[in-house]
Amino acid sequence: MVRFGPLFAALVLWASLAAAQQDEAKEERLVLPSGLKVVLQEMIWNERGNGLAYRFRFVATDLTGQESFEETMTDLEYLCNSYAVPRLSNVGPQPNQIVISIANRESEFGVMDPDLIQVFEAYRLDQGGCIWEMF
Repeated sequence: MVRFGPLFAALVLWASLAAAQQDEAKEERLVLPSGLKVVLQEMIWNERGNGLAYRFRFVATDLTGQESFEETMTDLEYLCNSYAVPRLSNVGPQPNQIVISIANRESEFGVMDPDLIQVFEAYRLDQGGCIWEMF
């Protein structure tokens, strides 16, 4: 007989709650500081990486790739602090890294697409906020 401990039960509960929140969030349109409008494509937490990483993948159909570095960084940090951090569970494990990405259309994670316009950055949590980690 296989026995699962309380940590496993907490992870299962957290995963089901995260999936339900993700479905609701896909309908929510967010306006970023730059004026760009995004919707959540998906949140991924089970891909291999350097420890536990949560990836919040957004779509902005108006993303051109010509946005300034400052606007892009402000938008990504805004999404990390105002969207991702509040959605982290107090029940499950905390991530080592949060990755925020914005693309001009939906895409499959990890699949190369030379026509896709995408920006992304990684952050670590520090005292409840996002600290940029250069790739």
